[in-house]
Amino acid sequence: MQPDADLTFETWVQAFGAKAQLAGLDLGLYAQMMSGVKVQTLVLKKDRTQPEFSSRIWSYLDRALSDQRIDDGRKMLVLYQDLFAKLARDYGVGAGLIAAFWGIESAYGQVRGSLPVLDCLATLAFDGRRRAFFEAELLGALQILVAGDVSPQGLMGSWAGAMGHGQFMPSAYLAHAVDYDQDGKRDIWGDEPTDALASIAAYLQNSGWDAAVSWGCEVRLPNVFDWSLLHSDQRRPVAFWCAQRVGFVAQELPLSLNVRLHLPAGHQGPAFFLTQNFDVIKSYNASDAYALAVAHLADRLMGGGAFAQEWPRHARALTTPELACLQKNLTLRGYETKGADGKFGPNTAAAVRQYQADMGLTPDGFVTIALFESVIGG
Repeated sequence: MQPDADLTFETWVQAFGAKAQLAGLDLGLYAQMMSGVKVQTLVLKKDRTQPEFSSRIWSYLDRALSDQRIDDGRKMLVLYQDLFAKLARDYGVGAGLIAAFWGIESAYGQVRGSLPVLDCLATLAFDGRRRAFFEAELLGALQILVAGDVSPQGLMGSWAGAMGHGQFMPSAYLAHAVDYDQDGKRDIWGDEPTDALASIAAYLQNSGWDAAVSWGCEVRLPNVFDWSLLHSDQRRPVAFWCAQRVGFVAQELPLSLNVRLHLPAGHQGPAFFLTQNFDVIKSYNASDAYALAVAHLADRLMGGGAFAQEWPRHARALTTPELACLQKNLTLRGYETKGADGKFGPNTAAAVRQYQADMGLTPDGFVTIALFESVIGG
């Protein structure tokens, strides 16, 4: 949905006041808080810009787990060791995991966002592409100001409205932020990270983090494997997978623990057991690559090593138009992808796996240039 061509931003702000009032905000206070808010063209540019190439997971992990980020994280663990220990006792979330979120989200507080959050959220709500979402977040930001946890000048964040050390959206802040230092404010924006790190821990605890279980671990597949087991979301006991000759690389998990098997780069890349805690990480950001980056960074910060299996770095990612072409041709061949939008989702993955199986290929759902050329040229 796009804004009415005749609707100005100022008129939209005035009209949105009715929704703010229904949400319990005083109309006069709303007008005061929104008086200086303006459209941010940079925000619209970033929201509308779609990358031509999708990034392979190893490229994302290379950036997320740079040597600098690992070194900085280990220094933060030492600098704030007393705080991390207290958070682990109070929330049941380990130091490495909290620090990993901190590192991935804001480079340990170095990149917290420098744009006015009200401007950004109002711009995105007015633009209309994701209106309902950003209207709700704008209302949340206004409620934060009313609560007095931060000044209007201090309410800064990213272009999409994510804020502070943990890059909380306003809704996440309202649901999970805590005043851990008990100074009367839930401050996730300032240089002192106590409230922000506690808020990350509270978020994970509230989302179901189980302190007795890890996120998962790297495993190795046997030469002969039943690939129909790979893509089920159903978790099975570790003992079941061991019976299929799936082996541990380093860390081992209890045989009774339910896990699912995950191969983010197909049979040529690393394989993982994932526990329910991995889904807790994904509640923060639904990307598998993001969750794996956080999980692996947490392990590295606590002294763990790199993955044993190399990534298939020779495999170039398809461009968005190429992926759309692949989807179209798969569907024409009878492998229904339910659309050709250039985005790789579960329907496309299922179609790819079926095509691979029919062609005598390893049905791991991983798309390569060779597979693309086979589909469109065969």
